[in-house]
Amino acid sequence: MAIEVRPGITLDGVVGTGLSERGALRRVLIERRRALPTSEWERASNRICTHLETAFPELAAMRVAFCWPVKQEADLRPLMEKWAQAGRKGFQALLPVVIGKNRPLAFRAWTPDTPMVADRYGIPTPAAGDFLLPEALLLPVNGFDAAGHRIGYGGAYFDRTLVALHPRPLALGVGFELARLDSIEPTPHDQRLDAMVTEAGTFACA
Repeated sequence: MAIEVRPGITLDGVVGTGLSERGALRRVLIERRRALPTSEWERASNRICTHLETAFPELAAMRVAFCWPVKQEADLRPLMEKWAQAGRKGFQALLPVVIGKNRPLAFRAWTPDTPMVADRYGIPTPAAGDFLLPEALLLPVNGFDAAGHRIGYGGAYFDRTLVALHPRPLALGVGFELARLDSIEPTPHDQRLDAMVTEAGTFACA
């Protein structure tokens, strides 16, 4: 696995990343991502898939949880389909299932043919199936820093999930360079990523 350590980059025009300011910062970051032209978003998503495939080939034989792309997050579905078609023993693509407020997420297997329903947040999720334990989590980020902390959507679902899962799965952040921050000023409950993957490459979390 070839990864590079890279310092954080200040997000121009946004100051302060304390907990009280995260809501406003989150909105700015999401707006910037959603403003990406479709062609640029597709190109960046494809690069992220390529970096994941190159830097973490072991994922092709693991139970890998990813997230349905919302609000123009990176689209990992083509990579999940590619790994599924490769047919390596042990691979399963999983999607998260919200089973209750303030509870860790559960995970069900996904293929392009899986019947889907919208969850309480309007996000497609498998309609049925056994709950499975992921060996790796590909976590979307609205913001991230070089230390491996991320800004999600404020529900702390993935933080609770990482604490609850034993053994702890490999946690890889997935997002665009426009989400990179010097620091998110983490709180005690913020769980660190093991590495971060963007369209620019794969970076160790220092």
